[in-house]
Amino acid sequence: MNAQATLDGKTALVTGGSRGIGAATALRLAREGADVALTYVRGKDAAEEVVRAVEALGRRAVAVRADSADAVEAAGAVGRAAQEFGTLDILVNNAAAGLMGPLGGVSLADVDRLLAVNVRGVFLAAQAAAAVMGPGGRIVTVGSCVTQRVPGPGAALYAMSKSALIGLTKALARELGGRGITANVVHPGPIDTDMNPADGPHAAEQAAMTALGRYGTAAEVASVVTYLAGPEARYVTGAEFSVDGGYAA
Repeated sequence: MNAQATLDGKTALVTGGSRGIGAATALRLAREGADVALTYVRGKDAAEEVVRAVEALGRRAVAVRADSADAVEAAGAVGRAAQEFGTLDILVNNAAAGLMGPLGGVSLADVDRLLAVNVRGVFLAAQAAAAVMGPGGRIVTVGSCVTQRVPGPGAALYAMSKSALIGLTKALARELGGRGITANVVHPGPIDTDMNPADGPHAAEQAAMTALGRYGTAAEVASVVTYLAGPEARYVTGAEFSVDGGYAA
């Protein structure tokens, strides 16, 4: 796998791109030559910092406030990115919500919120992107290692929401393949981010579940996303990629 795919002249939207895997992906795409739009909800300062970093690489960038839980905003962010750049070649569905806890403690509001962000928002963004993408378009969705292995209780809602993305990705690959548009999903394992830091209270047991015995970095996930967004992955579609240090091995 060669992650050094050139993306000169390409445009991308990374949802949830103000921090963690999203920010790392936005920067990696820019280093490969892409202009990048990113969405955020509350992290305006962080989003603007990523924009400045992208611009420092000589690429265009824009931050769009859009909540993936809002149906209008989820699709509208795609339109805003396409309008800003004149086209959209790459969509990275990264924005997500997380909730862990006993099955009996999950409320209807929890179910609605998590599915709105993790499933409906992804579907609507992909639908909007497919409407404006031309041949060579790329849809890359960030899933989760819990779709491959659930190590303990408390993840029913989250695992369900992320597992839905596998079916969506395979269906998108079939529906859009004739137009030269690919769709793939990347499953990160324990990744060192502010949501799940490598020095957090449950980090030791998560690291121990991997074959490599450590957390991954956001940059390591971003490298695989960027490969899938590039020309060398033009014959890769409907596929799942685990970036989990052997978590599911």
